[in-house]
Amino acid sequence: MHEHLEQVLSQISGYVYPNEIELQWGLLVVIYPYITGLVAGAFILASLERIFKVKELEPTYRLSLLAALAFLLVAPLPLLAHLGHPERSFEIFLTPHLRSAMAMFGFVYAWYLMVVLLLEIWFEYRADAVRWSASARGLRKIFLWVFSLGSRDLSEKAVAFDHKAVTTITIIGIPSAFILHGYVGFIFGSVKANPWWSSVLIPIVFLFSAIVSGIALILLLYYVSSLVRLKAPAMPCLDKLASLLFYALIVDLSLETLDFIHRLYESEESIDILAEMIYSKLFLSLTILQVLLGTVVPLVMLAVFRFARLPEELRRVGYFIAAVLVQVGIFSTRWNVVIGGQLFSKSLRGLTIYKIELGGLEGLLTSIGLLILPLLILYVLIKLLPPWQTVKVS
Repeated sequence: MHEHLEQVLSQISGYVYPNEIELQWGLLVVIYPYITGLVAGAFILASLERIFKVKELEPTYRLSLLAALAFLLVAPLPLLAHLGHPERSFEIFLTPHLRSAMAMFGFVYAWYLMVVLLLEIWFEYRADAVRWSASARGLRKIFLWVFSLGSRDLSEKAVAFDHKAVTTITIIGIPSAFILHGYVGFIFGSVKANPWWSSVLIPIVFLFSAIVSGIALILLLYYVSSLVRLKAPAMPCLDKLASLLFYALIVDLSLETLDFIHRLYESEESIDILAEMIYSKLFLSLTILQVLLGTVVPLVMLAVFRFARLPEELRRVGYFIAAVLVQVGIFSTRWNVVIGGQLFSKSLRGLTIYKIELGGLEGLLTSIGLLILPLLILYVLIKLLPPWQTVKVS
């Protein structure tokens, strides 16, 4: 214990308070906004096909819904693990605190899960589930029967109602997705005592970075799933995803630049400690991973591979690499917000450090497991409800 304390103290710069030596929010809290951003971004991407009739994205519509559901099921787990008493989570529903943004997340989560995603997926798949159940056997047949709630109506009127319901729910779901992820940025932006968090632009930055991460996620999932099925990804779909990712990245970079300038302007008294943190504590995660590899390089790659006349196979690989780098950049963004904001001492005269543990509830292995879990859930959902199969109703 004493050796660990001595090692930590040797890396602290300036003056910090004793209770700031160890950070209160660790890697699990970094993962939470990262996952909710993927959920919001994937759903917003799905709405482009359903509401705005972007037909090039039709191959990814159902995949986007299933991906959003898989990641949403895992979204609260990092917080529950971090708080240490997940059995108490139901208290927010029994004794709601309406003025607490954190407490209200439980209601936003329940609304988004049950009213938005589950309902939209049910109406989208209902007719297909009825058709599939006719030829299914065993447990899959039972699942399809339960999923369709015993419905057997395949009339044109019933299918038309399904389509109208999906459109209506998607319209409701778009502002719900904004609330789901925007409130996370609101929590950080409302902390006026911290110059790294205190910014009116953080909720907007969080929303656009969520859109960026969601587009990149679906591009990766669509590309990999096509390869696994030995199918060539539709180039019009990949080109459209790449174009959307390119323009979303430009907007996100512009907003983050404005936000950074705003924070520097508002915290002139702590400009020295800000500069020290950027060029020392966060140099790797901010300068290298977030800005260079996570933003600038993908922007250049997307511009070249999307707008230059290159072979299709080369464009596919370029899009894939750019999407991977974007995910690295967005995760680094979440890291720099959550961890970077806590490196400041409240004295504004010193910086502390953060050490990642390998094991334990807040360790690296647990965090990796939480990032892999939604992919396993998505695999099961795809097996049960294939997103690339459509059944024409006669």
